Formats: sequence, C-alpha cells, structure tokens
Amino acid sequence: MSEPVESAGSAASAASAAENRPRKRVRNYGTGRVALLEAAVRVVARGGLRKLTYRAVAEEAGVTHGLVVHHFGTRDALIEETVGHAIRSSLSVSTLGLGTGKAADFATGLVDMVESGPDVQAFQYELLLEARRRPELLPQLRHLYEEYFEATRSELARLLPGEPRQGLSRLVFAALEGLVLHQLVFGERDVTEDALTELRGLLGELADQEQGERSPGAADGNA
Repeated sequence: MSEPVESAGSAASAASAAENRPRKRVRNYGTGRVALLEAAVRVVARGGLRKLTYRAVAEEAGVTHGLVVHHFGTRDALIEETVGHAIRSSLSVSTLGLGTGKAADFATGLVDMVESGPDVQAFQYELLLEARRRPELLPQLRHLYEEYFEATRSELARLLPGEPRQGLSRLVFAALEGLVLHQLVFGERDVTEDALTELRGLLGELADQEQGERSPGAADGNA
C-alpha cells in the first residue's frame, strides 16, 4: 500500500518542480508563418544565411523548434520562403517609382526606409553574397533586381524628356544601392541626405540639358 503513496508524492514533487522551473521567455513576435519568416530575416541580417536554422528561428521568435519544422518541413524550404518574404517586403517599402517626376523629389524617403527596415536591407546584401556560393538563389535575386532596375528606369523616364539609357538607369540605381549600404553600416543619415541632394541636382541638370537639346530653338541654333 505504500507504493501508491510514494508515486503520488513523486508526482506531486515533479509537478511542483515543473511549476517552479523558469519558463522560456516568449517574445511578442507572434507564432504565425509570417512572424517566423520575419524572425528568419532578423537571424540572417545578424549572422548571414548560413546561420538560418530551425533552432535559430525558433529562439528568435520565442517558439518551439517543432513549430518551425511544422511550418517549413526542410531547411531549404525555410530558406526559399524567407528569401521570397524578404523580396516582397523590400519591394513594398522601396521608394523607387513613387516620385512626382521632379528631380527634387527623386528617391524621397530612402533615408527613412533604411532606418525603419534595416533587417530587410541587411538580408538583401547577405543574399547577394550568398548567391555567389549558391547559384540556385540567383533566379529570385535576379527577379528582385529586375524590379529595382525597372522602377529606376520608370522614375528616370518621368524626369528626362527621352527614354533613359540602360547604362544611366543602372548607374543611378548603383548610386542609390551604395548609399543604402553605407547608411546601413555607418549610419550617417546626414551624409546620405547630402549625397541624395547632389544626385538630384545632377539629374535636374541632365533633364534641363536634354530638354534644351530637344527644343526647336536649340535645333535652329545648331543648324
């Protein structure tokens, strides 16, 4: 008759110990699929794509390892969906294509975009480096950059009287991307703003020059 009493006592002790055991702190990020993808972006932004594991995402999101496995199944699926999520997020906050057609308004909001979403921007640069080692990432990365290139071309088409040359579009985008990277690494919001002011001034001068070359008066003067 003593064995059941001991078992009950042991069960009570175990229950008491479980109640007193410190519980894992859960961050308020949510447990849905999107919340896990956002946690994955933060993991990559800090440690690179090679640090993207079930366990790292679970710890970042404050959920169980099994929940991440349940949602994604394989690490490759986790990587693929994280890349897709980051690309959609990056395109949704891009400041390209939102201008008024005036040089003074070109790429407005770029500085705030970097400050409000540094993890998405850092993820993007990590993806660029990782794509050199993993060519299978190139199609999605190329899709992202084709969107950027087209948005830049479209915005320049609003500023300039003729169709922007491809080289000019790429040059302008490269300048913007470099400014984003430098602000992401060094901060220096004021430096980025100064550089954007210079870029807008150059684009304004180019627009005036091309407009002058296309005007009838300019043509008559050259005749």
